[in-house]
Amino acid sequence: MADEVRTEQNDYSGKYLTFRLMDETYGIHVSAILQIIAIPQITPIPKTPAFVKGVINLRGKIIPVVDLRLRFVLEHTEYDERTSIIIIRTSAGEGEIFIGIIVDTVLEVLDIVSEQIEEKPSFGVKLDTDFILGMAKVKKTVVTLLDIENVLTREELVKLTEV
Repeated sequence: MADEVRTEQNDYSGKYLTFRLMDETYGIHVSAILQIIAIPQITPIPKTPAFVKGVINLRGKIIPVVDLRLRFVLEHTEYDERTSIIIIRTSAGEGEIFIGIIVDTVLEVLDIVSEQIEEKPSFGVKLDTDFILGMAKVKKTVVTLLDIENVLTREELVKLTEV
């Protein structure tokens, strides 16, 4: 997926769907997004990590749902009328899978150009930032651009396909 987003080395320009988690703005390249839905009934699955909320039935397809707040170890909040699920397409092993990610609020699609994007920050310590493509400065806001292929580890993706 990350290679699809790049038009040249470290050029992540393109259209990004932006959303909020707490007070931070994130973006996912639109090529990974299938649709956005309101939160339906989620069927919990026992013995899954806390950030895996369960599965939903979307037009006859079973889709695992991940709470992105919990995945990023942020404070949990109750879902409200603005909380949404973004259905994304990602790869796992040999094929592709669909996952729902719960976000606080979907904002807008932004056309982000390479001049607005800086490399992901270096914190001087070993932190897992593989899920960050870069940081974009748009309309006086910093948007963390996510590499959706790396938000979940390969092992987590494989486990989700077995749910």
